[in-house]
Amino acid sequence: MDLPSILESLLVASESPLPSSELARLVRARAAEFSEDSITENPENAPAPDSPERALDLDALANCGELEIEAALADLNQLYESSGRSFVIGQRAKGWKIFTKSDYAGFVKLLFPGRKPERLSPPAMETLAIIAYRQPVTKSALEAVRGVSCDGMLQKLLDRELVKISGRADLPGRPLLYATTELFLEHFGITDIEELPNIGELRKMDLPDGSEEETEDKIATPIADTETQLALSAVEKPADSPDHEAQTPPTP
Repeated sequence: MDLPSILESLLVASESPLPSSELARLVRARAAEFSEDSITENPENAPAPDSPERALDLDALANCGELEIEAALADLNQLYESSGRSFVIGQRAKGWKIFTKSDYAGFVKLLFPGRKPERLSPPAMETLAIIAYRQPVTKSALEAVRGVSCDGMLQKLLDRELVKISGRADLPGRPLLYATTELFLEHFGITDIEELPNIGELRKMDLPDGSEEETEDKIATPIADTETQLALSAVEKPADSPDHEAQTPPTP
């Protein structure tokens, strides 16, 4: 028994992703149960005489941090790769989780016959791209960039929980602000919005914001006619990314 195998057991047993900080806390908590004081107070904490836990390096486990956790998870993935396993440990917005590799998608999808891959239309992708790169953003700013009404597209993205209302803008009328959700990160297989391609460069570009000062020509120019076409379908999945319908970028 070692740290990688301990982490593997936790990830297999957990129904939800576990961040590095939580994995480290669980490891330290179990190591603390092996202390003499803890065993005296709670004898059931003592490992059985033939338990593999007796061979653990308790000092190392008691001082386990996020760096040690991530190194152990990397070792696990190397082991999976070298032994040709059908799964991999992947990190998403909410933490680490075991995923099936994309090579086995055809078999795995038979477990979910009622689920069909959902595709976003080009207008929905365009709207989602603007929100992702310019969030938080108002509806008027979206419409100024696209040159058309975004009511239907916004409602579709809200219904699919890819977009959320994140507050109100400090503008006349206090319009709603829209931003992406954790499901958006999960959908595209990234852990942070900063992982989107060219996000720093695209954030610096001037786009119409729907204010009264914008000229009619600027407002009427759709994003598809500019160099700032924000196609989220260009986001590439990592090579070891598992095949999960919610993680594959919709193809316009």
